[in-house]
Amino acid sequence: MRVLITGSSSGIGRACAEKFLSLGHEVIGFDLLSAEISHLSYKHYVIDISKKRQLPEIANIEIIFNNAGKQNDRDIENNLIGAINVTEKYAFQPAIKAVLFNASASAHSGFEFPEYVASKAGLIGYMKNCAVRLATFGATCNSISLGGVLTASNAPVIENAKYWNMIMDATPLKKWATLSEVVEWVTFLLLINKSATGIDVLIDNGEFNLNSTFVWPKK
Repeated sequence: MRVLITGSSSGIGRACAEKFLSLGHEVIGFDLLSAEISHLSYKHYVIDISKKRQLPEIANIEIIFNNAGKQNDRDIENNLIGAINVTEKYAFQPAIKAVLFNASASAHSGFEFPEYVASKAGLIGYMKNCAVRLATFGATCNSISLGGVLTASNAPVIENAKYWNMIMDATPLKKWATLSEVVEWVTFLLLINKSATGIDVLIDNGEFNLNSTFVWPKK
């Protein structure tokens, strides 16, 4: 299938792109940065998805993973408006099979940077709107709300014993998700799931439902 992934240069986006490629799918990546993925079935575009006019003409996209997101850097434009631009341009056509948004556990708890929380909460609302409209194409549309994930972008707290211990004290399962675990959720919701639509899946090791908190270094 033809898969579009935003934020594909690193972290979750890159891991998912590599997984879909390994499964034999064609992958198109959008990112502000270049990608180091070398594969005959991968095509990369260096673009700003918050700017509609930069989006290239690509036909027959079947799967979309709206993964791109930033903290404290034009959060509304990058995280919410960018995802809306991509979805409106590529999703509403007969070839579409599934759309997934990368929201955040902070959209539920409110424990994070203000614009980031607003952008991710907006994604969940927009996802539900899309799920209704995409149902006419027989396509599913969902979001995942991740808590902590072991990625380089979270190094400020992962590598600080004081902050990490505070986080673990507030996390019932005493762990964060690995990249491979997140990839399995993404591939399940986009490739295997055929009936669940309009839902947000909270994947946070019990932190929100059992004990909400947010730990980050103070500036």
